[in-house]
Amino acid sequence: MPAISPERMQDRYDAILDAAKRAFAERGFEGASIAEIARIAQISDGLAYRYFRNKRGLLFAVLQKFYERILVDLETQVFGKNRFRDRLEALIRRHLEVFVSDTDLCRLFIAEVRGASDYEGSAIQEMNRRYTSVLVRIVKDAVKTGEVRSDVNPKLLRDVLFGAIEHLAWRYVNGRGQLRVAQTARELTAMLTNGICVDR
Repeated sequence: MPAISPERMQDRYDAILDAAKRAFAERGFEGASIAEIARIAQISDGLAYRYFRNKRGLLFAVLQKFYERILVDLETQVFGKNRFRDRLEALIRRHLEVFVSDTDLCRLFIAEVRGASDYEGSAIQEMNRRYTSVLVRIVKDAVKTGEVRSDVNPKLLRDVLFGAIEHLAWRYVNGRGQLRVAQTARELTAMLTNGICVDR
């Protein structure tokens, strides 16, 4: 049997990930099966197991690819701005947009992964930390430039902001209610900056 080229292996890997994303989105983690994912990817069940040890590993791979994509986009949006207020609004807006554009993956992460025993210390937890650390970085930068008060705790602000956004988005993610991205981003930015920024 001829050796499979690295390009072909990557194509198969990507096809399996795309199929898994679709299956998880349509049926949830418990409802999706490796057999269904293999069928969507147009491969055999056995071939799927050559690339991923089990369904849980496949879910984590889907989410890791998701985080890699949105992290680059978040940093581009945020660090393309100069003022702290603009950076903060860009971050909030982009995070809300993720809930709209990737609703199913956000639901999977919140419902199936974050509270699970294998989340602690996982690559997904590390990706989540990298994602939320963008806020910590812009707050620390703003303290140095005198835009934000020096007594503001960046990590506490991170927890407050991302917790608030998740709470706001949860009804939308579960098919109930609307998520007004631009309006919510403006309102949250104003609320937070009024509390932590230096008056000028």
